[in-house]
Amino acid sequence: MDILRRNNVTVSGREGSPVIMLAHGFGCDQNMWRLTVPALAEDHRVVRFDYVGSGRSDLSAWNEERYASLEGYARDVVEICDELDLRDVVFVGHSVSAMIGVLAAADAPSRFSSLVMVGPSPRYIDDEDYRGGFSADDIDELLDSLESNYLGWSAAMAPVIMGNPDRPGLGEELTASFCATDPDIARVFARTTFLTDSRDDLGKVAVPTLVLECSEDVIAPREVGAYVHAAIPGSRLVTLDATGHCPQLSAPEATATEILTFVRALR
Repeated sequence: MDILRRNNVTVSGREGSPVIMLAHGFGCDQNMWRLTVPALAEDHRVVRFDYVGSGRSDLSAWNEERYASLEGYARDVVEICDELDLRDVVFVGHSVSAMIGVLAAADAPSRFSSLVMVGPSPRYIDDEDYRGGFSADDIDELLDSLESNYLGWSAAMAPVIMGNPDRPGLGEELTASFCATDPDIARVFARTTFLTDSRDDLGKVAVPTLVLECSEDVIAPREVGAYVHAAIPGSRLVTLDATGHCPQLSAPEATATEILTFVRALR
């Protein structure tokens, strides 16, 4: 199988430069990173891709069994790195991709040098002293609504997830992205995303890590960012002066600046 075509891989920036790999979250695709790419590509090779089932990936490669767990998506990441023979990759994962990056780095440690986790959440459901931001009933209701009327769910939820009600174009873009995803594939990815519990994986992270959160985020509240930071040894936590769950769209300059500041400090 042509891995690069399967995942619609695009590469930009300076050839031979350090590699930054940008990974999108649920309901999105690589286009969500477009506003950060110019700054990142000035002195890096930037690799973007679509998970199978998202964006312009090869939908014929989608398999429900494989993509019913985060490990399936992590395999996509590792296979892309293997195909391009990427090493010392800075993996930047948005939302659920933050946890996918943790799994990929554990599976292929020679490929990754550091992680940037943008709006991460290892578990969305509250659990005893852990606050994920949602009750089990909340998530059940969310998934039931998504499965019964995906387009209606997308139109209602995307603006809430994006935040920034004073900038409606942002919510409209996320709505369009959600609606472009096949509902059956979205149903599987949603359950994989919102029912996951990756808390035990955080303590195994062995590379420098930046936890990048927004000051207000209904999907990954600041309590979650603090939890992730505390659970990953030696990680750095930065709170952007931005609202919503997609700072790469709502605050692209600040997002790119923090990524570059973190990466350059490691050299």
